[in-house]
Amino acid sequence: MRKWAAAADSPVHDVPPEDLMIAVEQLVRYVRQSATAGGLGTTASSALARLGREGPQRLTALARAEGASQPNMTQLVTRMERAGLVRRVADPSDGRVVLVEATDTGLEVFRERRTERAQALQHLVEQLSGPEQPAVRVALPALSRAIQEHPSQP
Repeated sequence: MRKWAAAADSPVHDVPPEDLMIAVEQLVRYVRQSATAGGLGTTASSALARLGREGPQRLTALARAEGASQPNMTQLVTRMERAGLVRRVADPSDGRVVLVEATDTGLEVFRERRTERAQALQHLVEQLSGPEQPAVRVALPALSRAIQEHPSQP
């Protein structure tokens, strides 16, 4: 495993894109592993988070958004339904369509996991030097904004 190659005082332009990618991968892994509420796996956690943020969705749309096959998402939703995290409901605009929505229990697990992740990120930021802390607080929202403005991959 490679370590972060750039020293804290090295110019930003000297950091190779590969090292930035390694840092992002490590950050995502660290934050994901910090969330333990509900004992969910990565895919279940991601699907529940999407339902918590965006509201009820068709199973096909949820599968597509999560990069999963429809049969795999059907199995996952069934397991999450048995755990009381989600339920299937009729679409109010078209009763023939079934939506998946988070239950109150699922929303609580979603909020607990988000809090755990936020605390893990806060802990990491607090370990940074004085100048690095505001840089991260500016850079992460800026990257999020760039993703929202240009969601398709290059």
